[in-house]
Amino acid sequence: MILDELTNIFRDVFEDDDIHIENTSTSDDFDEWDSLNHIYLVVEIEKHFKIKFSSREILQWNNVGDMVKSIENLIVK
Repeated sequence: MILDELTNIFRDVFEDDDIHIENTSTSDDFDEWDSLNHIYLVVEIEKHFKIKFSSREILQWNNVGDMVKSIENLIVK
């Protein structure tokens, strides 16, 4: 499941094994989720799923659920 894989990526990027994410999670839910860590997240997600997001896609994300939808769309193509 994509959300489980993303949870592991978040844990690696934020160096916190206790992180739990949901589709409704946003950057406001994590003190560590700043602009630099956002870039690290994007890079790690792209590497893990072997995909490439457009800047437009990334800017449209409002929560983790939006990330999941983008990943699903790119994996299907």
